Amino acid sequence: MAQLTGVSPVLLVADLQRSVDYFSNGLGFECRVFGDPPNFATAARDAAVVLIALSDQPERLVPHWQIVDKMWDAYTRVDDVDTIYAEVRERGVGIDYTIYDSPHGFREFGVQDPDGHDIAFGQRLKG
Repeated sequence: MAQLTGVSPVLLVADLQRSVDYFSNGLGFECRVFGDPPNFATAARDAAVVLIALSDQPERLVPHWQIVDKMWDAYTRVDDVDTIYAEVRERGVGIDYTIYDSPHGFREFGVQDPDGHDIAFGQRLKG
């Protein structure tokens, strides 16, 4: 039987280069840009991959939290959320919500990209 090997959220953005800079400089992802002119990028870090697509209608971009309160656009599971949290803070990235133990069983925190997408990083709590 075939196995699923991953899933990648696709974020629509108003400014591709601004998003690539955010993911690479702010979150430590390795980014590759495609198109002439550029209109698509991949942001990869370890096994996590986020796809970034340039929108020709930026006024229509709506982050999930604007429709459903406190809802993420991407949730990234990690093996050491405290280390990722410290790294992101050291890089000067604004924290959307600080690290805490959530009621759904993850220790997590969130950031918000330049287009307002909420991106969470979480580690499953033991027990």
